[in-house]
Amino acid sequence: MPRKKKTDDHNARANNPNVMGLRSEVLEQPITETLEINYMPYAMSVIISRAIPEIDGFKPSHRKLLYTMYQMGLLKGGRTKSANIVGQTMKLNPHGDAAIYDTMVRLSRGYGALLHPLVDSKGNFGKVYSRDMAWAASRYTEAKLDPICSELFRDIDQDTVDFVDNYDGKMKEPTLLPTTFPNVLVSANMGIAVGMASNICGFNLGEVCDTTIAYLKNPDCDLTATLKAPDLPTGGELLYDEAAIREIYETGRGSFKVRAKWRYLKKENLIEIYEIPYSTTSEAIIDKVVELVKLGKVKEIADMRDETDLSGLKLTIDLKRGSDPDKVMAKLFKYTTLLDNHSCNFNILIAGMPRVMGVRTILEEWTSWRMQSVRRRTYFNMNKKKEKLHLLLGLRRILLDIDKAIQIIRETEADAEVVPNLMIGFGIDQLQAEYVADIRLRNINKEYILRRTQEVDTLEAEIADLEDIVNSPKRIQKIIISELQSVKKEYAVPRRTEIIYDSQMADVLDEVDETPDYPVHVFLSQEGYLKKITPQSLRMASEQKYKEGDAPYLYWEASNRDELLVFTDKQQCYKTFLSEFEDSKASLLGDYLPSKLGMDPEEKALWACIAGDYSGNLLFFFENGKVARVELSAYQTQTRRKRLTSAYSDKSPLVTAMLIQEDLELALISSENRCLVFHTSALAPKTTRTTQGVNVMTLKPKYHLEKAIPLAESTIVNPTRYRAKALPVAGALLREVDRGEEQMTLL
Repeated sequence: MPRKKKTDDHNARANNPNVMGLRSEVLEQPITETLEINYMPYAMSVIISRAIPEIDGFKPSHRKLLYTMYQMGLLKGGRTKSANIVGQTMKLNPHGDAAIYDTMVRLSRGYGALLHPLVDSKGNFGKVYSRDMAWAASRYTEAKLDPICSELFRDIDQDTVDFVDNYDGKMKEPTLLPTTFPNVLVSANMGIAVGMASNICGFNLGEVCDTTIAYLKNPDCDLTATLKAPDLPTGGELLYDEAAIREIYETGRGSFKVRAKWRYLKKENLIEIYEIPYSTTSEAIIDKVVELVKLGKVKEIADMRDETDLSGLKLTIDLKRGSDPDKVMAKLFKYTTLLDNHSCNFNILIAGMPRVMGVRTILEEWTSWRMQSVRRRTYFNMNKKKEKLHLLLGLRRILLDIDKAIQIIRETEADAEVVPNLMIGFGIDQLQAEYVADIRLRNINKEYILRRTQEVDTLEAEIADLEDIVNSPKRIQKIIISELQSVKKEYAVPRRTEIIYDSQMADVLDEVDETPDYPVHVFLSQEGYLKKITPQSLRMASEQKYKEGDAPYLYWEASNRDELLVFTDKQQCYKTFLSEFEDSKASLLGDYLPSKLGMDPEEKALWACIAGDYSGNLLFFFENGKVARVELSAYQTQTRRKRLTSAYSDKSPLVTAMLIQEDLELALISSENRCLVFHTSALAPKTTRTTQGVNVMTLKPKYHLEKAIPLAESTIVNPTRYRAKALPVAGALLREVDRGEEQMTLL
């Protein structure tokens, strides 16, 4: 009822123009102030507190989950329900149970995203190589910490790392985990922040330990001698490129190629793929193979199915009789993600600042941080021993006269006076006196006190040794080396990703292209009909047949493998290969481009060109007298895209286009019958496809640009009359002698 009354009061005020304060005002805020006050704090929070890992190899979400499991006693105890772990983690991570469980899944042994899983899981946790295999809900699965996590939490209670309050100030959590090995290089990690990202591939634990030891002994060591190449959880074969690997090691950026592992079963005539690149999924591979079969690019495959079971991944391909399995796989490596690039971006938070670092710099930062952790642990243990030594020295003073100590305690009437009286009687401090006063009656004998005080010499020697460690970087390095050797012996496993060197991969790296390469003549008509004719066929009959009302437009001498770019009146560019067209004859009409390329309804082809090696520049001539010069490379794509939208400016209708390899003189003719001759060097090339160009020819409102042709191909006798001294200009009226009987056009 109170809620309804409040609503009614609000409505009454809204309907009463006399009530003050009704009008809501929109306050304007400068965009720079919005960025500074609202956006920058958000961006920094994502970078520092969510997406980018730190030197221990963990993001905050990973660290909070693992520390909660450690506090729950799941390092040595049995498994517990994942829902219980998620609920406990919310005390440190207030971002919702779904996000926490997703984090646990990625760290689990069942999911398989890490070379050394940190969560020992039971139940369905999905698979990293499957896009559609969903993991079970947290109430069905169980988990505990994997044994290797003991190396993450070793001596965490000995002041090795700093602790801070959690979000509500009721608990403490570590800022970093004191990992005894460079987990940042072992556990793969990927995160997308604001304006930056991180993608750290995994390396073999044994190789990382050996490399860290070699670095500690010699910071200028050759990293590739011990750290051979990345190692990925899903296995596969890494195609070794020394230059690419060294670039990753030195800069922290780069990529390397990984391909699937497969075997051919001759009796069944089928191929089994049992390991795939880490960056793809089995469903993506199957979808692509099905597409290739439908397009006719891979005709040797009869069927493909996913036979993955509890034993692991298995994609089965049934081959048609007589098919060569090596050639089939070579095609699949070319056209699918069975051969894929794995990108690296070693972006890590160092003292709260993101830095992209190479492997050597990462090892430098990790060893420096780890040395500080070992120094703090040693200092902590040293202080503990000093405290114990201090108490034992007080006990040794009592040994001089035990009877006196007993007498002081017995004759002291007030309990509060016992400690002060012992301090006065033996010249010891309060801590020592309290320690003596707390000794049990049965232990106040000479034998017990002598046995305890004999530890003094041992403690003094241990303290001196610890002080030497604290002040000796060399000794700290030896401790770290010893720990790394122990970790390698206990947890190292063989490489999962096999390294394939140059001599072994030459047959795969050779591009598979069975498209026949032979010369062709290509004819494009004004109505959009294209014919590809071989020289032999053209010699037999050279007279071209066209549809009634159609006429020749463009002609090229090309190769069957060349790429064709077709520009339409909808500002789109269609990319295709001449090999996609059947060989034709002069007596046929050819292929109708709008139908062949699947253009939109009522879309028409305006102009086309052979891409070649994508060198040169495209000139676009618009009706408003503007000319745009765009580098042909702007239309080159890494993927085999068939259509590019926004291929050129839509501000004015396109008259025609032209591909030039070098600058030349052009003649522009308007509908007013004016002509302008200018040199293309006056046009600056652009990389933006939708550039409006520059105004070259000024036109009266009712006129437009009509033609554009190279001056050398025109009928102009006296070009000096029409040459422009500066752009833009209106041009000069064409004289009768310069018009020619049949003016050449591109339309």
